[in-house]
Amino acid sequence: MQTIRMTMAQALVRFLGQQYVERDGREQRFIAGVWGIFGHGNVTGIGQALEEVGAEAGLRFHGARNEQGMVHAAAAYAKMTNRLQTFACTSSVGPGATNMITAAAGATINRLPVLLLPGDTFANRLPHPVLQQLEHPSQRDVSVNDAFRPVCRSFDRISRPEQLLDSLPEAMRILTDQAETGAVTVALPEDAQTEAYDYPVRFFAKTVRRITRPAPADEDLDDAVRMIREAKRPLIIAGGGVIYAEATAALAELAETLGIPVVETQAGKGSLPWNHPWNAGPVGANGGIAANRLAAEADLVLAVGTRLGDFPTASHSAFQHPDVRFVGLNIAPMDAHKFGALPLVADARVGLCALLVALRRAGYHTDQAYADKVRALKAEWDATVDDQRRMTNPGRLTQANVIGLVNEASRPQDVVVCAAGGLPGDLLKLWRPLDPKGYHLEYGYSCMGYEIAGGLGVKMATPEREVYVMVGDGSYLMLHTEIVTSLQEDRKLTIVLLDNSGFQCIRGLQESAGSPAFGNELRYRDAATDRLSGPPIPIDFAANARSLGAAAYYADEAGALRQALAAAVTEPRTTLIHVPIDPDVRVPTYESWWDVPVAEVSGEPSVQTALAAYRQAKQKQRYYS
Repeated sequence: MQTIRMTMAQALVRFLGQQYVERDGREQRFIAGVWGIFGHGNVTGIGQALEEVGAEAGLRFHGARNEQGMVHAAAAYAKMTNRLQTFACTSSVGPGATNMITAAAGATINRLPVLLLPGDTFANRLPHPVLQQLEHPSQRDVSVNDAFRPVCRSFDRISRPEQLLDSLPEAMRILTDQAETGAVTVALPEDAQTEAYDYPVRFFAKTVRRITRPAPADEDLDDAVRMIREAKRPLIIAGGGVIYAEATAALAELAETLGIPVVETQAGKGSLPWNHPWNAGPVGANGGIAANRLAAEADLVLAVGTRLGDFPTASHSAFQHPDVRFVGLNIAPMDAHKFGALPLVADARVGLCALLVALRRAGYHTDQAYADKVRALKAEWDATVDDQRRMTNPGRLTQANVIGLVNEASRPQDVVVCAAGGLPGDLLKLWRPLDPKGYHLEYGYSCMGYEIAGGLGVKMATPEREVYVMVGDGSYLMLHTEIVTSLQEDRKLTIVLLDNSGFQCIRGLQESAGSPAFGNELRYRDAATDRLSGPPIPIDFAANARSLGAAAYYADEAGALRQALAAAVTEPRTTLIHVPIDPDVRVPTYESWWDVPVAEVSGEPSVQTALAAYRQAKQKQRYYS
């Protein structure tokens, strides 16, 4: 057997450079590059290997400012490429590694492939666990990296260089499996990275993993067709799986041919253009009038590529028909079975095409009365969105106004990126995408700090698109330093920062549960009450962005924002627009509910009132089986 002697880290880099995927006859490199921040735990191992053989292996290195940010960027890149490409991310052992854990959880929750390569403590155990100091009293093989285990799809620790031969192919299998994918961690002890081994040459041969499109079982498909044919008011919920499977055209054809309305989740928004006649808009706790009324009356729900989470199902209260039934079309068996659904475990595009063929052959179509209802509800919802986006207070912009103005300034192929706070719910209701990739939200984990780093990943995946990062001031303050990385990589972002002096989304939630505002606004401490209830703390976010090298504008009214957005298009570098907004004007909920419990014992009358309303609303909550 022919072998080649190299260090474990060098072997890892060479192997990653030879990994490819193929779907529908299109072949591409799977690991697009390596993000990293070096420390003692990885600089002489992976760092040395990347410097010496990285370019030869086709792996470009990207440096980040924060380990969490680089994993967010990798996950966003994977999402933008429909999970057909991703990055590896390396850090030193200790705080560098644990900084990646939050973003690792986000990648796993959102079913996005990311390969994490944290350094680890010495496998030989002779040196003290330098600079990370975790010494478990009864488990000597534990390090801080074991914290990755519950948030990753797979975890391995390489204590001997030959273990790569087993570990890396399995890591690739999981990362490229559309049902199992998520964050994969391969922890690399500092000494083991530098140890040499005679690796088989064939370990470094080009490997192409085919991303297949499984079809639903014939028996399950027959049952699903029968259930849909019996339905009078069917409804399709489009999740992120529709977009990942590139099934948007199949979804449109099925909806148009059979007369079935489509409603959207956060991940599925853009599956149909907003103005498609059968797109009834967002559903659930952050949904709109049309989708929520259709959901309440639906007797059959076809859930495509969605895990039926708490928001789109309005905490199990969205579907009120006494005999409602569910069909779950999903590549992941766990999600296909939710809500007692008949599971169609299959690729979304293949499954939709199979359903269309069978239902068309059976002559199925909903009646004209249903089509008229969908049309009327859609018109009502479109008018409602217009009203919310319209300028009604010339003195101060609202969040809805800003969303509308940015949407109007962007092109159909451009991308809006957001993640946390009140913005995602309002964007779901008010943003109007025409392109399946024009709406990029991380809302499975609602991770503050994702926005700018995620926007960078989106821009790296699609440099021809303008990327609009919409972020609140609270989230910006958590992780804004990847602005510097965007300049380093020459990947321009337009960052629209909505300044409402704190975490106003949670303040609103707090007050809706009867409590006075407490601890959520960015205010000075009041000496008289010892509470954080003094005047708002003024922050010059434009000056902050300029100090990092970005262009920056301040826009406190509609005209100034329009001018700033127009100027941002011509800017060659990342640009931030600081927009103060009215924190007390919010987009309402539309005939929906979200289960946020209220204190059962309180001396405050407002809490008691909220508790009574909560108990009444909770009666709509159902168990579906």
